Amino acid sequence: MSASVVKREARKGRGRRRNAPMSDINVTPFVDVMLVLLIIFMVAAPLLTAGVPLNLPQTAANAVPTEQEEPLVISVPADGQILVMDLPVADNEVVARLRAILADRQSGRVFLRADGAIPYARVVQIMGALNSAGITDIVLVTETGGPRMDG
Repeated sequence: MSASVVKREARKGRGRRRNAPMSDINVTPFVDVMLVLLIIFMVAAPLLTAGVPLNLPQTAANAVPTEQEEPLVISVPADGQILVMDLPVADNEVVARLRAILADRQSGRVFLRADGAIPYARVVQIMGALNSAGITDIVLVTETGGPRMDG
């Protein structure tokens, strides 16, 4: 009896060996994580726009078109304190602070958010302070869905 040796030919170019390292990158988990993060930021972004909780009055006015730079917002909560960009400012420092802020801005538009419980006289006092600081473009921020006065 003769012993025969059978040689196995290696397959060239087709398939891959069982223990060879995989050189492909699997991007599916990366895409899944990015989509989840995108959805989280899309849901969270609108919640970050209003920093001071106010009970704004409701009107039937149309929305103001948006600008390129971040709007300058002055808020007046129910206690009557003045907040410039969510930072409290004393009444006697409002004009100086606004002049300093407006020196670095392109737009002179100011958004005034006042709680519905604030007396009208307080809102007019703040608007007078804005006017003495050189601001003539004042937008009063309200909630939509208020009563219509056109019949």
